[in-house]
Amino acid sequence: MERNMEALGLIETRGLVGIIEAADVMVKTASVEIVDFEKTGDGIVTVKVRGPVADCRAAVDAACSAVGKVSELLSAHVIPLPFSDLEENLSI
Repeated sequence: MERNMEALGLIETRGLVGIIEAADVMVKTASVEIVDFEKTGDGIVTVKVRGPVADCRAAVDAACSAVGKVSELLSAHVIPLPFSDLEENLSI
């Protein structure tokens, strides 16, 4: 995939089980690639995926539905075509 044609999808949950479920659902639902997991404390974990905009949206939507069954979904967002400085500073 060409880097500048990709979106960034983010899911944030409370707990490891929820984020593993989210990551699993996202890669099974659409053509996205997991690029990072981030722990921020108090059990909050974020997974970041990259892929085409439509695929990131489909993956994040599917993960939101799945996470609610096993954990607490805190946040979800898709950023189409992130600015290059954002990519460099966040290691995405």
